[in-house]
Amino acid sequence: MSSIHPTAVIDPAARVADDVTIGPYCVVGPEVTLASGVVLMSHVVVAGVTSVGAGTRVFPFASLGHQPQDLKFQGERTELVIGAGNTIREHVTMNPGTDGGGGVTRVGDRGLYMVGCHVAHDCRLGDHVILANNVLLGGHIVMDDFAIIGGGSAVHQFVRIGAHAMVGGASGVETDVIPFGSVMGNRARLSGLNLVGLKRRGFSRDEIQALRSAYRMLFEEDGVIADKVEAVAASFDGVAPVMDMLAFVRGESQRGLCRPASGRNGLA
Repeated sequence: MSSIHPTAVIDPAARVADDVTIGPYCVVGPEVTLASGVVLMSHVVVAGVTSVGAGTRVFPFASLGHQPQDLKFQGERTELVIGAGNTIREHVTMNPGTDGGGGVTRVGDRGLYMVGCHVAHDCRLGDHVILANNVLLGGHIVMDDFAIIGGGSAVHQFVRIGAHAMVGGASGVETDVIPFGSVMGNRARLSGLNLVGLKRRGFSRDEIQALRSAYRMLFEEDGVIADKVEAVAASFDGVAPVMDMLAFVRGESQRGLCRPASGRNGLA
């Protein structure tokens, strides 16, 4: 049975599951869908064509689904799709997509979005993503599963962040971050692999060692990156995490790869 506070404003056309909880002074628009077990704690606004997946909890003063901050947006019908089991903390903002970006902003399952984060139009975020306090994502960003961004960081539009990558706090990221990579800095530079995350998530010692060796071949040795990718592929054929990294490096990019600062490889 739903628990809806009398001060909440729920449009009659909204699709609200029977067991949602909607706290004081929340506002839910006519094209919103709230799945089973969703909790809007208080003062939450959900607007536009927005769906919130089962069991997601949204804390006070979050704003989900209002029109994107894009001057090209002309009121076209676009969507924000939020997955299941997420925790969306206070003052988080998430915008829908735009026609130019495919029309959908998509947030995966079981993520943690801490206080003051912004997810801009046309972003595509995977499962188990963590954005720490005050992280700012520009438009069209792709984040793969288990990627983490430290507090106060900003990510340039169109950047890709690979699975299990770690962005250190207060970083400015303007180029793509390889899967399993660790980056940091005012203009972020690759500082090695996210070894702590790899160990926590159960990667074997052999897999981690293979990733370390592949990383050195890609970023420590001289040569053209395309040639080094093929050399790594030949050396580590069948090692799944290395193949995932190479697939990311070979993928289409509008921002280029984040690389180590001159003279640093992060694995010493």
